[in-house]
Amino acid sequence: MPNRLVIALKALAHIGCLAPVAWLIWHLIQNSLGPDPTAAVTFFTGRGALRLLVISLAITPVRRLIPPLSWIIRFRRLLGLYAFFYACLHLLTYVWLYAGFSLDAMIDDITKRRFITAGLAAWALMVPLALTSTTWSIRKLGGKNWNRLHRLAYVSAIAGVVHYWWGVKPGVLSPIGITVVLVLLLAARPILSWWSSHKRVPAQLARADKGL
Repeated sequence: MPNRLVIALKALAHIGCLAPVAWLIWHLIQNSLGPDPTAAVTFFTGRGALRLLVISLAITPVRRLIPPLSWIIRFRRLLGLYAFFYACLHLLTYVWLYAGFSLDAMIDDITKRRFITAGLAAWALMVPLALTSTTWSIRKLGGKNWNRLHRLAYVSAIAGVVHYWWGVKPGVLSPIGITVVLVLLLAARPILSWWSSHKRVPAQLARADKGL
């Protein structure tokens, strides 16, 4: 793909990821987020983080299934970092607006409210991923080690979905959509690995035949 097109698509990706934040700030200024703006901001940022994280995880299986779309791998890191950005906003909303920057209140919530524990775990797992999302980190860690570390993204997504389910009222099914997508992605990993390994064997045999 031409570099100019990649640059244009990345610019659109940046706009797409930042536009919701602009929308949120505008409605905060207009005081039009409903009767509970704090809850609205919390839900908005948390859902945004989880959606972007799951979308970033979907890039690898999509490029394996559709080789012409292999160029989308260039957007995985960008989307992952924006997922962390939204997760930080989500955490800041809790620390500032709910806990009032009180360490005692936060510790009490972590020990008593399991959905907060799951959410904090999801965010903590994203921290090393964000810190190592550089070319220098890949070189320093080595490709294999870097890939192993970044599998934590799946664990973070699982913790995020658990946080979502535990945070809503019983009977509310709003987390079901993102849950189904994540389950499909997790199920696709071993299937695609098996398919790729079996696909490589005939190719290797064909090259060996040509060599003969």
